Amino acid sequence: MEENFGGEELDNVVILNDEEGNEVKFEFLDLIELDDEEYVVLLPMTAEGEEDEGEVVILKVEDIDEDTDEESYVSVDDEEVLNKVFEIFKEKFKDDFDFVD
Repeated sequence: MEENFGGEELDNVVILNDEEGNEVKFEFLDLIELDDEEYVVLLPMTAEGEEDEGEVVILKVEDIDEDTDEESYVSVDDEEVLNKVFEIFKEKFKDDFDFVD
């Protein structure tokens, strides 16, 4: 007998707060290492929990808070770094996603 608890799989969902303090859900796609730094690749999710067909978001992983064990993410302003991280991501997932340049 199959049990159904309802709701959605939340294993790979990251919830972040935007500038206005609103919660925004992202699907965690990958963790990329570049030049001894770590970057997360996230896909924004729509209100219905569906994947948005738009662009991925790349954020740099900052230090982990020792007390809460939570990582913090910061936006990346360096276009060159963003492109390098995205190229690594595209190479790893070229068979899973259709990328549009």
